[in-house]
Amino acid sequence: MKDQKTLAYINLFGILGALGKLAELDDAARALLTGIKPIALGIAVSGGPHATLRFADGGCTQTEGVDRCDIKLAFSTAEKFNGMIDGTVTPIPRKGFTHIGFLTGTFVKLTDILTRYLRPSAEDLADERFFEVSTTLMLYVIAGAVAQIGNHDEVGRFSASNIVDGDVLLSIKGGPQATVTARNHVLSFRREGTANPRAVMEFASIRLARDLFDGRVNAMACIGRKEITVGGVISMLDNVNRILDRVALYLACTAGREKENGTQNLYIRKQPQAL
Repeated sequence: MKDQKTLAYINLFGILGALGKLAELDDAARALLTGIKPIALGIAVSGGPHATLRFADGGCTQTEGVDRCDIKLAFSTAEKFNGMIDGTVTPIPRKGFTHIGFLTGTFVKLTDILTRYLRPSAEDLADERFFEVSTTLMLYVIAGAVAQIGNHDEVGRFSASNIVDGDVLLSIKGGPQATVTARNHVLSFRREGTANPRAVMEFASIRLARDLFDGRVNAMACIGRKEITVGGVISMLDNVNRILDRVALYLACTAGREKENGTQNLYIRKQPQAL
């Protein structure tokens, strides 16, 4: 069973939070933000996550809370926010309606690019650079999902309650890294490595990481063949792996699905409708 509130946290912090890395990795995304006047988009889900995406010249950052935003999208339920992500709900801004052109223009274009990376076609993945960016973004999204599931999903919280304090490094050899941190059984994550991890899971190559993310290979078999290196406090990795089992369930519905009109997830229609 998927919990809609947990899914909302994944969508806001794991998926939309990856827009900053998208702007770093993709030329088209960065070009959309180059030279723009700084603008802050706040997203508030009743009883759920609150965060602000700040777009400025060439980049995007995310902070918790919506106290200082130019545009505010407020959702009365997690289901409605999740509906925006999968393209079935279009909100009316509660604040900053005059900036709706940013939502239906730049923001939609950015999320369309992100969707393409998270739901790539076989043709897309044949391009080496696209393959690398897509797999890198997936690593970041998965790390974000681990933290949100560990904090909000009932099964995930049980696993998180058994994780001792410290950093778990998720790494692709010679490539991107992400860190999941446990403090008093609350998880957080960073889209970067850490100097002193207590536990490490490293994939031998970006190709192997992609096969794992896509479910083409078995993780335990890869560990046996030393294609995945694990070390440090093994109990931390055991519990993170249990949460990873839940990640597949949640990302199956956040990764996007084509609609009859050809649009995909992370899409805001140009004609807003009331929530």
